[in-house]
Amino acid sequence: MESRAATRIVEVKDDTGGWFSIKSEQDIALSELDAVLMRKDPPYDIEYITTTWLLEQAERAGTLVVNSTASLRDANEKLFITEFPQCCTPVLVSRDPDRIRQFVSEHRDVVLKPLDSMGGHSIFRVQPDNQNLSVILELMTLSGDKTIMAQRYIPEIRAGDKRVLLIDGEAVPYALARVPAEGEFRGNLVAGAEGIGVPLSDRDWWICEQVAPRLKEKGILFAGLDVIGDYLTEINITSPTCIRELDKQYDLDIAGQLMDCIEQRLD
Repeated sequence: MESRAATRIVEVKDDTGGWFSIKSEQDIALSELDAVLMRKDPPYDIEYITTTWLLEQAERAGTLVVNSTASLRDANEKLFITEFPQCCTPVLVSRDPDRIRQFVSEHRDVVLKPLDSMGGHSIFRVQPDNQNLSVILELMTLSGDKTIMAQRYIPEIRAGDKRVLLIDGEAVPYALARVPAEGEFRGNLVAGAEGIGVPLSDRDWWICEQVAPRLKEKGILFAGLDVIGDYLTEINITSPTCIRELDKQYDLDIAGQLMDCIEQRLD
């Protein structure tokens, strides 16, 4: 058995009004390719998992899949941070509304987020006296049937949610601080945040040093760490963004660095 795909050869240009044109289309076996970049925005669902199973067949045949198919399945972008407790603010993963309510009561100001979404979708900031807390927990946990994450709120979000990019464990020396829009607490560009480039701080470099060996071990060539203040909050491996914003502000070529890394890996 082999995995096949409908593929297109495209010409790409830097024009948001028409950034690609299709040159030809063909059906090919993925094992015929040198490398496949798996970039798909969440949700992380059964269709996503099925895709990794199909890509794994090509991987076994010798095709380089970026990132590793096993890691795409296993390294949930929210849960993965729990491997690095030294880098994180207090966190709870649970589907028990009472346990989550206790966590909110203890830490007073908490962010609740689903484990399978992106872009700040369905994220809530809550306090113990929030009159809608019970309803929020019912909706997010499906009355105790769905696991979610609770993290202590980090006030430094006002200075931005920094996206730190790593290529084969090596950090790009600048991060994009996504500063929430007025009246917002979510540092997501799709939620209206402003992207401001900043050099990595000493703490950012330290967090990268903690995470990088595990990324290399798991075959994750390209990752985006989310850092708020002094704390790691997410590790994005499915479709890390902010490349173009950093390229523009610092005259970088991050995608080119990734392609060079892939080429070296193939050699």
